[in-house]
Amino acid sequence: MSSTDLPASPAIRHRPEASRFEADFEAGLAVCTYRRQGDMLLITHTEVPPALEGRGIAAALVQATLDWARAEGLRVRPLCGYVAAYMRRHPETQDLLA
Repeated sequence: MSSTDLPASPAIRHRPEASRFEADFEAGLAVCTYRRQGDMLLITHTEVPPALEGRGIAAALVQATLDWARAEGLRVRPLCGYVAAYMRRHPETQDLLA
């Protein structure tokens, strides 16, 4: 799959043993990493291969992470600047903020 032929929504996997959500592409691995501390989820880093930036992949990873946090009853502390900006732009996520 070339970087111009991305699926409409990437196949996102939760890898709890690695504390991250990820999507694998020919151009590389996109990740949203976290640390769980009790009922708090610290989202620490979001990274997308440079060739895939600007295609909504990071947003999809963050949304999957936030959906999981909500399902688990966790509060979220965004330590990653991208996640903090994403949550500001999406008011429906504000109730998750610690």
